[in-house]
This record gives sequence, structure tokens and C-alpha cells, in this order.
Amino acid sequence: MLITTLVLAAMVQSPAATVDRTRAAFTKCLRDDLKRSLEAKIEEAEYGMRLKANCANERDAFRKAVIALGRAAGDSEKVATEDADWQVEDYHENFTEKFKDYKSTNTLPGD
Repeated sequence: MLITTLVLAAMVQSPAATVDRTRAAFTKCLRDDLKRSLEAKIEEAEYGMRLKANCANERDAFRKAVIALGRAAGDSEKVATEDADWQVEDYHENFTEKFKDYKSTNTLPGD
């Protein structure tokens, strides 16, 4: 019985591991979208609108994982949600800046 409990506990991912996994998926999606957008030569305003619409599944999974981690650490629902929203917005701002930088130099990110 003890062995079964330990095996099951090991199989359940910790909230931090889930955040890491979903963060990686979200940023990969954002990087892929950034590269496709640069290749398509879209304008900055269009990229800004597309950025928030694209990668919805990855963004939502990451956001939920951050909220779960915050809640597991004792944060209130409000604080955990605000932190998750801030992190998502931070990624959007960072990728918007990257888009502007690449566009201004007419270069593409490496793989």
C-alpha cells in the first residue's frame, strides 16, 4: 500500500512543474507565431491584435497553472489571478517588443 501511494504521488505533477511545462509550451507558441508574423511581414498594429488572439490554448493552460501554483502557496484567488494575468501580459509585452526589434532590423529570430 505504501509503495502504491508513493508511485501515485510521484506521478502527480507538482504545481511548479505544471507551470514550467505550460510556460514552455506558451513561449514556444509565441516564438513560432512571432517568426510566422515576421515572415508574413505584417504590421506592428496587426501583430499586437493577433498576439492576444493566438496561442489561446497554451496561454489559458499557463494562466491556470500559475493560478493553481499561487493557490497552493496560499495566495487568495484574487492575488493568484492577478499574478497570472500580469505574467501573461508581460509575455505579450515582451514579444511585442521583440517583434518591433526584429521588424526594425528586418531580421528573423533563430530556431
